[in-house]
Amino acid sequence: MPKIARAAWLVAFVTAGAIVMAALAGQISLLPFALIPLIAGIGIMRRRVWSAWGLALYTFAQLVPVSLVVVRTHTRPSGTIGAAVLAVLLVPLFFFAGRSLAGAGAQKGLAWPWIALASLTTLPVFFVQAFVVPSGSMEDTILMGDRVLVERFPRPSPARGEMMVFRYPIDRHQTFVKRIIGVPGDRIRISGKIVYRNGAALSEPYAVHKTDYEDAYRDNFPSEPNVPLYQPAKDMLGKHVRNGEVVVPEGEYFVLGDNRDLSLDSRYWGFIGAGDLIGRPLLIYDSEEQRAGKIRWGRLFRIL
Repeated sequence: MPKIARAAWLVAFVTAGAIVMAALAGQISLLPFALIPLIAGIGIMRRRVWSAWGLALYTFAQLVPVSLVVVRTHTRPSGTIGAAVLAVLLVPLFFFAGRSLAGAGAQKGLAWPWIALASLTTLPVFFVQAFVVPSGSMEDTILMGDRVLVERFPRPSPARGEMMVFRYPIDRHQTFVKRIIGVPGDRIRISGKIVYRNGAALSEPYAVHKTDYEDAYRDNFPSEPNVPLYQPAKDMLGKHVRNGEVVVPEGEYFVLGDNRDLSLDSRYWGFIGAGDLIGRPLLIYDSEEQRAGKIRWGRLFRIL
């Protein structure tokens, strides 16, 4: 066996081991992906050309989601640059390993499983995006540490009562998830922790209240603020309150967190614009307790 092929199967096994370690450290959803380099490494040991070429194709395809993360968020999340550099280094290794096996007369093996695998693990990123929930503002629907898949395309039309991920209007490098309470034209008010829309009290089985007192502003909205507000919220109270209700303007939405007493939402920073909407949460694909670092097995693959 050519030396570069030996190096390729060794690197493939090391990669599989590294993925297993990362999965056991908390990102359990990564575990099935350890099978890909493992199977490729076994195939290279058995002198299958497409085991090496296929792993090169799959590794190259993973550059697409890394690039999309950078483009979509306009940031460089921790680990993305390292992952891209590693992929750039590994692709030539596996490609030339396959070429050396082909030159040595090895069997080519099957190409289509690797092409299908590369496609199936890459194409979905154009339609969905993964997010980690950093706060408890949507408890008990979504918990801190949940990893959520969000539908980006086709862009969903926001509807009352639906959850939506969006760019935080105060700092658009951050993403929030809240529930749509008011759409353009709706009249919103809160009285005694009960939300009224267009004069009717809402039935909100998803909303929770974790404080036993009633706040003059938070729980009776709109009213005189008793905490500092961001300027958009001041503008909302100054320009969009009619007869004791906030009227949602065209192209804007009013959102609240399900953890109603402990949520930073439209009450404090105003409306969100249609252009800041990202997509609708679909399911929880992974979940980890932040303090204990334990996997919440019962929350895996929960549809939202």
